[in-house]
Amino acid sequence: MDVSVTLVASSRPETTAAVTRGAGRLLTALGYAPLAEVTLPNGRRADLMALGRRGEIFIVEVKSSLEDFRTDQKWQEYRPYCDAFAFAVGPEFPREILPQEPGLIVADGFGGAVLREAQAVPLAGARRKALTLAFARLAAMRAAGAPAVVLE
Repeated sequence: MDVSVTLVASSRPETTAAVTRGAGRLLTALGYAPLAEVTLPNGRRADLMALGRRGEIFIVEVKSSLEDFRTDQKWQEYRPYCDAFAFAVGPEFPREILPQEPGLIVADGFGGAVLREAQAVPLAGARRKALTLAFARLAAMRAAGAPAVVLE
């Protein structure tokens, strides 16, 4: 039996959506409560921000392509707002170009896997409290269908 496979190239927005969905599913399976597209107090937008069972805050930056990574080097500006930071990329992403310090998640639209654990650097208590309260308010506002808010 002759079986042929046709690969269909995904657009950058489709790849971003699939990796975000898979990374979010992975975070949920790991016990985190993730929110997508969270605007931080510094004006940057985290692709995924998640709250852990013990109050730890995890930010994931999704990179859909080599071009996306090369043109967007603001990832270090997320570190002051989380205990742990990781990149999430698709299976075909050239992972060797990513910095070694952050964690690394490989994901598709169905789930993901942690290839490198995110290094934990605990937030100061006052910042954690402020971010946790803002995160909770944002989640509640989204659940109520209210307009988007910025974490403060």
